[in-house]
Amino acid sequence: MATDQRRASEWTIHGERIVDDTRRAVLSIAEVELPNGVKFEQYVLRVPAAAMVIVVDDSERVLMMWRHRFILDRWVWELPGGYLDHGEDPAICAAREVEEETGWRPRAIEPLVTFQPMVGTIDQTNIVYLARGADHAGTAPDINEAERVEWIPLEDIERLIRSGEIIGAGSVSGLLAVLLLKAQAKL
Repeated sequence: MATDQRRASEWTIHGERIVDDTRRAVLSIAEVELPNGVKFEQYVLRVPAAAMVIVVDDSERVLMMWRHRFILDRWVWELPGGYLDHGEDPAICAAREVEEETGWRPRAIEPLVTFQPMVGTIDQTNIVYLARGADHAGTAPDINEAERVEWIPLEDIERLIRSGEIIGAGSVSGLLAVLLLKAQAKL
């Protein structure tokens, strides 16, 4: 977009240099200029898209994983999900991740919400799907992904978010969307 077509509050990017480029992330530093002329450097992290699934059973319970996150050094509840492989259909990725991580195969899934986790620093689309029901696939959950897998009553979700046992952006965003659907009697 030409400079004269920019909106008054739009930042100008003068360049971006890569600091580290790996299979799952590209870390760079962008040289930016604010509309008032102030210039500075901003870290930018480019990460492949991710997909996750909220599986809700007939008893209004959500399939979740209890796992340790070393970066925070905390145990938390999370939804199953993962990075999309290059060119992979997000719905196929989401269903595959549920089965690999939990041992459950979700039934038909539908898109629920899409979000960006940190729009000022990270470029990563996150797609949350909703599945109504799942069938046990006969496989054990991946020990590298979770200590245990449980069906958590939907009525406990808000408390778990408030207590800090559910803190991941994808889990919180998706579960709040499901609670909204339930409140609107659309679940």
